[in-house]
Amino acid sequence: MFSFGEIPQHAELRALFEDLYLRYNRREFVHPDPVELLYCYQETGDREVAALLAAALAYGRASQIVKKASQVLEVMGASPKGFVLSHSLKELQKVFKDFKHRFTDGKSVAGLFYGIRGVLLEYGSLEMCAECYVNEGHLKAKEAITGLFESLLRHGMPSSVLPDPRKPSACKRLYLFLKWMIRKDSIDPGGWSALKPSELIYPLDTHIFSIARALGATDRKSADFKAALDVTEFFRRINPLDPLKYDFVLTRFGIRPDLNKKEFLEICCGNRMKKGH
Repeated sequence: MFSFGEIPQHAELRALFEDLYLRYNRREFVHPDPVELLYCYQETGDREVAALLAAALAYGRASQIVKKASQVLEVMGASPKGFVLSHSLKELQKVFKDFKHRFTDGKSVAGLFYGIRGVLLEYGSLEMCAECYVNEGHLKAKEAITGLFESLLRHGMPSSVLPDPRKPSACKRLYLFLKWMIRKDSIDPGGWSALKPSELIYPLDTHIFSIARALGATDRKSADFKAALDVTEFFRRINPLDPLKYDFVLTRFGIRPDLNKKEFLEICCGNRMKKGH
């Protein structure tokens, strides 16, 4: 069992997170996580298409997400970008007619790819599309992802395939996609330069939300967009240049038997957690 040592003060959180990062931010600890599906694509144009597909399916059990996304990517071959550019909507619907992942069926996947096709033909890449919508505001990640989402809709993507960043939801899957494409380390493959890591918004799921609330990062009662901003700001204070750096290792709690979430939170929060405050 991993030992965290002495209970740190709040100012020591970064040292604790850095220790976790050094220990667990490794490829050997990735499976099952959909980010593993992106490692085989050396061209950014292929990786961004694969990443958006993986993000669209990133709900439910991780192992099932990997399984279903793998099925789609195997059909697409070595170049997902080339695949979507070379198929019509009718052809895409035929190829994926038997696909099903929870609420996402083959028609939805075909629609997603057709929307991607239209964006690629108009802008040249998903990144160039997203970058066109980035202004000088403090929420550049939201601008980028909203512009991309609207462009995909305009080119035929069904609105149900991805969460709508214009609504109050945390849009975890879209900000997860952005994290994969912007950050670059042992886990996140990167490839985009449209944003800096410091400008990303936390891909807030229920697991990270529960940790964030325990750490006092937010007092929101639901994992909505405002909560995602709270959590982002909390981690930005710990690591201003890369607030999402510890996302992967924190998601290992509840997955790895040698990482105890309760112990971790008690150490982070000290007696406040033990007293139930």
